[in-house]
Amino acid sequence: MCLRKRSARRRPELLSARIYTGPEPAELGGGMGGGCSDPLTLGTVGGREVATTHNPQRPSACCFCWCCCCSCSWNEEERRRRRRRKSQETKMDTLPSCEDCLQPSEEEVRLWARSFDKLMRNPAGRNVFREFLRTEYSEENMMFWLACEDLKEEDNRSRVEAKALSIYEDYVSILSPKEVSLDSRVREVINKKMQEPTALTFDDAQLQIYTLMHRDSYPRFLSSSIYSALINGGSCSSSEC
Repeated sequence: MCLRKRSARRRPELLSARIYTGPEPAELGGGMGGGCSDPLTLGTVGGREVATTHNPQRPSACCFCWCCCCSCSWNEEERRRRRRRKSQETKMDTLPSCEDCLQPSEEEVRLWARSFDKLMRNPAGRNVFREFLRTEYSEENMMFWLACEDLKEEDNRSRVEAKALSIYEDYVSILSPKEVSLDSRVREVINKKMQEPTALTFDDAQLQIYTLMHRDSYPRFLSSSIYSALINGGSCSSSEC
């Protein structure tokens, strides 16, 4: 057997190197680096030039920028919170103004604490309650209820259809910033009735929203500073009455 002498190859000296994948913040003018100033030098690995750094302990870059110090201010939860706040502000901006009303008497104000129905049947009471709902970003519940009441008073068929469509788009459609909270059963009923809308198309939905305000918002309203101010001799502001 012929044995050939294996030629000894000298392996190239490996450097502590990192493949150059893009400009560093210092090369971009320092706009995104946030104080990252590790210098780059050129070295060779396997006969190729690569960029090396003098700081092998440097942390990895952030996923959304070239920031090598991970000082990126990306915060998904903050973005979601800002989107919700913007949606709420948009919703409040598109709601109509309050009803015209007279200054409520002291006796009327006290009756509102005894019965939610008395509160809702009084224009001044509705406006004060609506002012409270605005602080909870649920003013659309009152506006939907009022729109349904207005629809019931309409007897012209063409106007009934136009108002029903407007109510659907403003308060029932999932695309509306003023959408009210309705369960799937009620939504299905509305969708069927909208094929031939009448003045009673939203009866089930109106009752559900009325019940929601009664059970959820009304107790908090009675203990709110808005109602306490009226009980203690305050009056409705110009934005309420």
